[in-house]
Amino acid sequence: MAAVTSFVVDENDLEAVQDDGDTATVRVAFDAAHGCERLEQRVIRFGPGRSAKRKLAGQQDVLYIVDGRGRLHLDGRMHKLEPNMGVYLVPGETYTVENTGPEDLHVLSVLAPEGRAAAAGQRRVTVRFDDQPELEASIERSFRYLVNEDAGCFGVTQFLGIVQPSKAPFHSHTYDEVGYIVAGEGIAHVGGGSFPLRAGSCFHLPPDEVHCIENTGSTPLQILGVFHPSGSPANRTYADNK
Repeated sequence: MAAVTSFVVDENDLEAVQDDGDTATVRVAFDAAHGCERLEQRVIRFGPGRSAKRKLAGQQDVLYIVDGRGRLHLDGRMHKLEPNMGVYLVPGETYTVENTGPEDLHVLSVLAPEGRAAAAGQRRVTVRFDDQPELEASIERSFRYLVNEDAGCFGVTQFLGIVQPSKAPFHSHTYDEVGYIVAGEGIAHVGGGSFPLRAGSCFHLPPDEVHCIENTGSTPLQILGVFHPSGSPANRTYADNK
């Protein structure tokens, strides 16, 4: 297992890579080389126009539209893309992303192991945040599922968490999680250190790593989280109930 090199990085500090003939620049935040064995978190910015073709081989991909609008062309079908939308792509699919606006289409991508195939009739390619019910994780925290079993995805959970100004007790999870700060500011207390969080911060929480995400601002902290294997964001282990 690779050693954890960092728990928090800013997307603007990551190296941007763009292939010839493609509209997309890709920044890798966490992968196996950075201590994240199961997931690969990438920040992708699609410029105007239609991207090069992409094909998933042996992995599934869950996307989150941070900003911008466009179209997903997936195996001959078109799906509209808009902010705060989750997207579920399965192994073997070929797709392109079309940015229909003048600004970048800002996307967070998390690649995960192939896992169990989607059940027939349950697969949802896109999930709108506004269409999902708000669920309570604690008094100060709520969340909405985007990509999970309801979308036919049985191995990975994608959700948007809303954290009110607060500091939760230190806890851990059994799953491997990567997160992205959509809005707000705070501090990640993890690995014996404290790391500032702001919009554009990416973080990794390895399985059983004791941590606390604190909202130090005056407005809600919005966190896009993805974890594997799937489950509930409300499930936590505390020091006094291990």
